[in-house]
This record gives sequence, C-alpha cells and structure tokens, in this order.
Amino acid sequence: MTAAITNIDFAILNFIQNNMRSELSDALMKFFTLLGNGGLIWIILGLALCCAKKYRLCGAAVIAGLLLGLVLSTWGLKNIVCRPRPFLQNPNAALIIPPPSGYSFPSGHALSSFTAAFLLLMYRVKYIDIAALVSACLIAFSRIYLYVHFPTDILGGIAAAAIISAAVYCVTKNLPFRKIRRGGYFVWDPKTVEPRLRRRK
Repeated sequence: MTAAITNIDFAILNFIQNNMRSELSDALMKFFTLLGNGGLIWIILGLALCCAKKYRLCGAAVIAGLLLGLVLSTWGLKNIVCRPRPFLQNPNAALIIPPPSGYSFPSGHALSSFTAAFLLLMYRVKYIDIAALVSACLIAFSRIYLYVHFPTDILGGIAAAAIISAAVYCVTKNLPFRKIRRGGYFVWDPKTVEPRLRRRK
C-alpha cells in the first residue's frame, strides 16, 4: 500500500517536472516557497491582526494555530513517520533551491499556510481570507514543483491544518474574556469561574 502511494506520488512529481517547468514558473515557485518559509508571513499577519481591535481574536487564533502546528509537525509527526524527502529517494532529481533538512511528511509549509488561511476564513476576515487561501495553495504547490515534498505530504499538511484550525477556532470563540464593553473590559475571575467587568481607569 505504501509503495503504491509512493509510486503515484512520483508519477505526479515527474509529470510536473517534465511538463510544467520553465524559467518563469521556476522563479514564481521559488518566490512562493520562500514566502512560506518558517511560516513568517503568517506570523506577521497574525501579529498585524492582533493590533486591530476588530480582528484581535482572529490574530491570536492564527498565532496559536501556528504554534500548535509547529509542535505537531516539526516535533511530532515528522519524527514519527520519518519519511525521506523525494529528492533523497530519487538521486537524479535536480533541485533549484538549497535542499531542505528534516523529514518530508507532513509539509510544514502546507500546514502553516492552510492553518492561517482556514482560520481567516472561519473568522471571515474579508478579502484577506481569500487572498490567504490562494497564497496557501500556491505555497503548497511550490513544494511539489520544487521536488522537496510528495503530493501526499501536502495533503497530510492540509488535513492537519483543518484539524488544528477547527480546534483553535472552537476554543478561541468561547473564551470568557473575548467580549469588550464600553467603559470596561471582561477579565477572567478564577474565584467565581465567571468573567467580570473591570472598569477602565
């Protein structure tokens, strides 16, 4: 079963290499994969949203989702599955970017990008959510195009992102201190296990 999946993965990778490569697409894919490196673009976006009162909760959710994804992917699933990257299994592959380290499954680029995009869609951040989803798709595809991930690594990253974003959304939408009122703000009171209103000074 595993061998059959790997054969399909390689068939897709080799089709892309043989039919979709050009100088322009090489440059574009290198740009999009760089955009997703370390999830930096999504971290910056999350922090920016935290600075906007209307989207503060969404920004915090994006940051939380990215941190959870880092733990699950880099420190979790990658070291459990231990799947070698495609260019290591095919020595004839010619990379046009420096070879990344670490294991292949799941794709960290796909996981972080889709975690942010899904949360933006869930919180309905107008215009930014669609732009983030398109960017996530391009970043994920760039990893296949550049021969550093299998298609199933991307699917695994998207599936993990869906689970993480749904969990983070459910938690953050029910935080007891999320509502803001004129003249004060709710804070968590551990004695009464209820949010109470604290007046601004």
